[in-house]
Amino acid sequence: MAELPRLNGIIKALEEGHPAFLGAGAADGANQSFDGLNFEAEHAPYDISELESGLLSLLDRRQIVQRGNMAPGPTPIVRVPPNQGQTNWIAKQVLDIGFYGVIWPHVDTVEDAYNAVAAMRYPRVEGRDLREPFGRRGDAPMRAVKYWGVTQQEYYDRADVWPLNPKGELFCALMIESPEGIRNLPKMLKEVPGIGAIFTGEGDYSQELGVPRQYEHPSVLAGVREILKICKDHNVPNGWYHTTMDNVEQIIDDGYKLIMAPGSRSFSLLTKGRQHAKRA
Repeated sequence: MAELPRLNGIIKALEEGHPAFLGAGAADGANQSFDGLNFEAEHAPYDISELESGLLSLLDRRQIVQRGNMAPGPTPIVRVPPNQGQTNWIAKQVLDIGFYGVIWPHVDTVEDAYNAVAAMRYPRVEGRDLREPFGRRGDAPMRAVKYWGVTQQEYYDRADVWPLNPKGELFCALMIESPEGIRNLPKMLKEVPGIGAIFTGEGDYSQELGVPRQYEHPSVLAGVREILKICKDHNVPNGWYHTTMDNVEQIIDDGYKLIMAPGSRSFSLLTKGRQHAKRA
């Protein structure tokens, strides 16, 4: 059998040096210009049955045949509700139904970051390479194997976090949304391998600073810029949620590598962003 291609389109775009564009869940699944789709389960109800239904709705047999391989169109990832280390059980659920990545909100400490990565990994015996962060994911991959369209061994070979494991297809993204998170971000990126990206949570950050949703407030902008600088210093992609037609070009020029551009805000935003990133 031929070697599997890179399955995760978000990782593929980043490996090729492009910013990755993300749509909003199943609603944007038909648009093949997205690299990934973010299913929202932090500020929307967490319902594992609804999430699985959304995943299944993305399976288009004609597109699979036309692509000629098992890589999905836009790659589905999910933003989950828990934070502060309460990660293990929910990672099992969303990964076991087939998601390719998790966005963890409100990551404030090195321990939070370690727990998030560990929750997405299977454990490895002592002496094996890439043992840390030590995996805490339970072993029940049957539904994920079917959804990915791979053998069980192929799934085990790929079900690890990138870039810690270069063959890994699982994308672990952390949201930094507090002054504490910003203070600890350099240590997280230095001490916790397996973090695929950092998303800036300027909404909750502005709340904690006492200026809710005042995104142009100097104190908010200072924190946002600090996160971006730290990510660049550690060569870790920084993601941006609040993309608009007015700021998409600036966001790309500033160096953000994951761009939320859901169709609910207009597919013109996606087109404009891809053109500016020279990906049209």
